[in-house]
Amino acid sequence: MDKRKEANIRVKKNITEALLGLMQKKSFSDISITEIIRTAKVARVSFYRNYRSKEDILTTLIEDVLEQFRSEICLDGAAYYTYQNVLKSFQYFKTYSHYMLDLYLFGYGSILLEKLNQSHEIVAGTMSNHSIEKYKLYMYIGALYNTAIIWLNNGAKENTEDIARMFCKTCGIPFT
Repeated sequence: MDKRKEANIRVKKNITEALLGLMQKKSFSDISITEIIRTAKVARVSFYRNYRSKEDILTTLIEDVLEQFRSEICLDGAAYYTYQNVLKSFQYFKTYSHYMLDLYLFGYGSILLEKLNQSHEIVAGTMSNHSIEKYKLYMYIGALYNTAIIWLNNGAKENTEDIARMFCKTCGIPFT
């Protein structure tokens, strides 16, 4: 990877961490872009090269993680609802638990859930709004999201394999 790209990734990470750190101390609406760039120790131009607003930081974080996730799961339509994909989902939730819990606890869980819905719609392809498969997809995403948030909020005491097996058993997804 070239040095400019690496530097930009570092800038984005610093900005994201700065915003989340500030959100620990004050409400989102009270945080200014000036505070974010000062805390992140980046130039204003670096902020605007990557983001349009402070809300954009949150949505970009979620979209980046979901894009990486999509690149690693099995997207074979019939095999989409598999133990391996459920396990990978919980592994991602655990890896990014700091971000996920912060977003949830700061009242931005609905943004996270909506981005999960959009991401899974991309994977699933076009469906009629009244398709049974679309309802199944939304039930799956909602159950996965809610289970992961409760699991993380309780300290993720169960390992990812156990929580994935429990989820699959409850949802009737084979373990193979």
